[in-house]
Amino acid sequence: MKPLDPLDLTRRLVDIESLTYNEGAVGEYLDGFLGERGFTVERTAVPQPPQSRYSGPRFNLYASDGTRPEVVLSTHMDTVPPFIPSSEDDLFLYGRGSCDAKGIIAAQVAAAERLREAGVAAGLLFVVGEERDSAGAKLANLEPKGSRFLINGEPTGNRLALASKGTLRAEIRAHGTMAHSAYPELGESAVHKLVRALERLLAVELPMVDDVGPSTLNIGLISGGHAPNVIADSAVAQVLVRLVGPSEQTRRAIELAVAGLAEVEFTLEIPFIRMRQVDGMETMVAAFTTDIPALTNWGEPLLLGPGSIHVAHTPFEKIAKRELLEAVDLYFDLAQRLAR
Repeated sequence: MKPLDPLDLTRRLVDIESLTYNEGAVGEYLDGFLGERGFTVERTAVPQPPQSRYSGPRFNLYASDGTRPEVVLSTHMDTVPPFIPSSEDDLFLYGRGSCDAKGIIAAQVAAAERLREAGVAAGLLFVVGEERDSAGAKLANLEPKGSRFLINGEPTGNRLALASKGTLRAEIRAHGTMAHSAYPELGESAVHKLVRALERLLAVELPMVDDVGPSTLNIGLISGGHAPNVIADSAVAQVLVRLVGPSEQTRRAIELAVAGLAEVEFTLEIPFIRMRQVDGMETMVAAFTTDIPALTNWGEPLLLGPGSIHVAHTPFEKIAKRELLEAVDLYFDLAQRLAR
């Protein structure tokens, strides 16, 4: 069999549009590709959520040599919008998913082929929905394959992550009384109350951990009111906190900051996690979250991948060709060490 070219596979994958909820085509391609390379491939259907504008099938893929794996290499097939086809120069491959995470898929497939040749029991798990709700990972967690280790792929600059920050999402909602803006005394502005609540929230001192860094807060969305000449009767803000430890202290601080002005509903939490160090490997701390907290039944997690998170989700997403090829060696060497 001809040796796999990770750069060529990355180009092909990037050129298949696979926005979250529309991963069917890239899943079909990978299923066929892995089967042709001698892997036994399993599909697990993942339902479309009510908010999806797509109706086509979507599914996770698990590939192996048919034996119980010691190590599973995993990442996601979906991307954020918009679709950007591949391009390249001498140093980089460009396009949506080039580093997050189709280049990682290619590197993991190449490493898995080498592991198979070396007699290491390894599997591949490619899931859908990571960029929205980890729906694919949550479903995969119901059917683990008995692996002792899970190497998850995200752009870490080929450094092993010692920790990954968690996520806490909150909806801050203020209520008021609608009135004509010429007579503000007849109403109560929910927008004004929300602005004051958010000002307090921005002043909250969030936790910090010496070897990880600070927890951070972002007010990402604000909406409310009806028109400039109407006193607003409702207003809402969407807030996201990157956690560096347990959430209880942060939850309480948010509730106290907005008390008397607005209500808080916590809509999502992904926990902060720490991971092992491996001798001889460069390390980092991931300020982003991954599918790892949703894949707890797949073994002890590690986080490693080529590319920079700083260009993921941007119009300038790219991956260095040299770094992608280095990742194949890193995945191979790490999996061999773990499987001993």
